Amino acid sequence: MADRALDRRPRGRARTALLAGASWMLMSTAAIPDTAQNAPSYNLYGSPGLVDMPSAEMLPDAELAATVSNFAGITRTTLTFQIMPRLSGSFRYSSLENFDGTNKRFDRSFDLRYQLLTEGDIRPAVAIGLQDFIGTGINNGEYIVATKTLAPGLKATGGVGWGRLGSYKSFASVGTRPAVDFGKGGTPTTAQWFKGDMAFFGGVSYAPNDRLNFKLEYSSDDYAVEAARMGLNKTSPWNFGMDYRFKSGVQLSLYHVLGTEVGAQLTLATNPKRLGIPGGLETAGLPVAPRQPADVRDLGWTGDSAKQAGAIKTLRDLAAKDGLSVEGVSLDAHRATVRLRNTRFGSEAQAIGRTARAMTRSLPASIEEFVIVPVVNGMPMSAVVLKRSDLERHEHDAADEMLARASIIEGYGLAPKADPGVYPKFTWSLMPYVALSAFDPDSPVRADLGVRAAADYEITPNIVVSGAVTKRLTGNRDSVTRVDESALPRVRTDHSVYAREGDPAIEYLQLAMYGRPAADVYSRLTLGYLESMYGGASAEVLWKPVGSRLALGAELNYVMRRDYDQLFGFQDMTTTDPVTGARREIPNVNGHVSAYYNFGNGFHGQVDAGRYLAGDYGATVSLDREFANGWKVGAYATFTDTSFDDFGEGSFDKGIRFTIPIASLIGTPSRKENAVTLQPLTRDGGARLNVNGRLYNKVRDYHEQDVTDSWGRFWR
Repeated sequence: MADRALDRRPRGRARTALLAGASWMLMSTAAIPDTAQNAPSYNLYGSPGLVDMPSAEMLPDAELAATVSNFAGITRTTLTFQIMPRLSGSFRYSSLENFDGTNKRFDRSFDLRYQLLTEGDIRPAVAIGLQDFIGTGINNGEYIVATKTLAPGLKATGGVGWGRLGSYKSFASVGTRPAVDFGKGGTPTTAQWFKGDMAFFGGVSYAPNDRLNFKLEYSSDDYAVEAARMGLNKTSPWNFGMDYRFKSGVQLSLYHVLGTEVGAQLTLATNPKRLGIPGGLETAGLPVAPRQPADVRDLGWTGDSAKQAGAIKTLRDLAAKDGLSVEGVSLDAHRATVRLRNTRFGSEAQAIGRTARAMTRSLPASIEEFVIVPVVNGMPMSAVVLKRSDLERHEHDAADEMLARASIIEGYGLAPKADPGVYPKFTWSLMPYVALSAFDPDSPVRADLGVRAAADYEITPNIVVSGAVTKRLTGNRDSVTRVDESALPRVRTDHSVYAREGDPAIEYLQLAMYGRPAADVYSRLTLGYLESMYGGASAEVLWKPVGSRLALGAELNYVMRRDYDQLFGFQDMTTTDPVTGARREIPNVNGHVSAYYNFGNGFHGQVDAGRYLAGDYGATVSLDREFANGWKVGAYATFTDTSFDDFGEGSFDKGIRFTIPIASLIGTPSRKENAVTLQPLTRDGGARLNVNGRLYNKVRDYHEQDVTDSWGRFWR
């Protein structure tokens, strides 16, 4: 590939004086309070900035923004997430028209930026950033930038850039910057960071009110790649822009850039941290029923089976009105233990609180201790122990008063057996579905729309037969024509064949058995058609103490490749490369050992190490930020013993993922959620079996950390 040309023209003294004056202004102005008028603006790269250049501003913590910009035949679609108050990351998918004269070029890139200094009374905010630090390098650049609020709505920015941000009228050079290799991308460009020519950039923005924002910048990007490949003509370093923010928060921006081009950008932003707890349209929970002192000493019910049965039935009926299932109850003179199944409330503490209040209204007055044991797939999770007198005393106090008096302990061996007649259970659903395939270089987004029929038959609390059948109604995921050479068995790159021939398809059909072999230990065994491409057997064991932030697990799978039509057949475990004709064997056995850790403040880490579907060995590192309302935003990367060259385009498997609770969309309680994973590319290296029902997320929902995180809804 041709190298990017760099323009090494002499520095301008006038520009240096201008920047020096701006720097003095930055250092001599008091800090201005944060308001909507002073909110950060997004640049054409979808990051906080002016028009094309970055600023040192940070978005509000946990802000999640999607931007789409277009100018001069360049379209950039960017997702930006404020990971922590000072750290943000972006994933960008760009298209460049007539790249190399005729072809459209699609490019994927990742950014990171960190705020070294927050803005103070005198000092500006200072940030350091890596742009396209892991990609093909078309947008590759680094920067150090400062921003100061001079007056309400008025900000000044100045910085120094390298790479493409140091390519216009550079004033100095740091070492030698290796040439950009557009190649397969996907590897960190560490050899280029802060190397080569460096140039000044800067500008000002002015927001006269909460809706409008005007921007002027001096750009240090000469657009050499686009000039050489697309014939783009830059005649001026001065760019101009205007933002308009609608009442809904949607932002529309218009730009004049490069001296010759007009562009536009649409920005949509949300903040999971500020969305609040989903739900709210449900009926209010029952109030606590206080006892009369004389009734507390009455133990006559203990010898009356009819009174006991009546109390249990009343409790079941009250819980059922809240969508909760009391599957079993054990009554002693002063203690009641309840086996609880929650299929409605996303907040575990809300389900526990409503059950406890129903117990005050139904159980004999002598019972002082309530033990509530949530069960999932027949497995007792934790046991929440509450004092009835505490419920009576603190009903109108803050929820943390009850939390201070509650105990969350290991539930192993504490749950009563499910009552006769509760099982078997049969449930089914018929729903529309959307299947997405993103980032195919020939078509960035492909989608199928259809219907999915799913059913679960719970033979016993621990044994479940489940399945789903899909029928595509419309879509284009079956029209993929691109053929990739793979140095590995085609364990995932045949996905387009499955999409084309599997209509209708058995998405999965499996028998799952769950268990509690010992205290702190959980197990799963799954047999059948495990996912759209593979069937077989999957066994998992998880160690997770109720109060521990750490969990350890292991999974072992024996798989067989399903027929392309995704019905009842299997095919052999040999694949043929469509380009070279090479035949490669898929190993039957794969699996991982896993470590999970709750870092606190919503951050959850996971490491899975072992053998992947293609027989490669390595590890996947994941980090997710989770919010009390059920939203999750995370990323993962997988590195195996497969070389970057053998892996192919993208170099290694990586992606970002989002989980959106359905309750936030419908306004009523629900435990259902919609999970979306965006992979820049689907390749064969680092591919893992997509088996349903893995244990960790089932288990931890009812353990101490997650229950206490949702305790604010105990009285809801």
